Amino acid sequence: MSPFYNGINVDVRRGVRQGDTISPELFIATLQNVMRTLDWDNMGLKIDGRQLHHLRCADDIVLITPNISQAERMLADFDKACGKIGLRLNLTRAMFMRNRLVSYAPFKLNGTNISERSSYVCLGREVDMISHLAPELSRRKRAAWGAFKSIEDVVGRTKNT
Repeated sequence: MSPFYNGINVDVRRGVRQGDTISPELFIATLQNVMRTLDWDNMGLKIDGRQLHHLRCADDIVLITPNISQAERMLADFDKACGKIGLRLNLTRAMFMRNRLVSYAPFKLNGTNISERSSYVCLGREVDMISHLAPELSRRKRAAWGAFKSIEDVVGRTKNT
């Protein structure tokens, strides 16, 4: 891996493991540098006079495009930029969503189909194109009950103390 394109090679024998304290900061810094190399000035959607082509939050990246062909180009650009420093996209976790204004078309990167989803969870909140709250509230209720069930025996033992 060669972070920041400065000619210094870092011999990566094992990846930084999830949970390591340096993991998020290292990934975010590396990703920020990758994003700076992309020429997406005319990509995305114009919102309040500014081009919006992606949102990043931790290790989630949302590409914002008016159509599937632009999304494929942006994803290919991003994949190529990541490949230059030794990063690979996990296409099994990649997905796309579209609203009713975008007609259906298969979405591929290097011949691999990217799966379409009607919603996904980002920062603990379910995101969809319709903004229904009922599924999100139901998901949170299930998560809360799951958390309670995992410690129910401890709660029962300490209830009367």
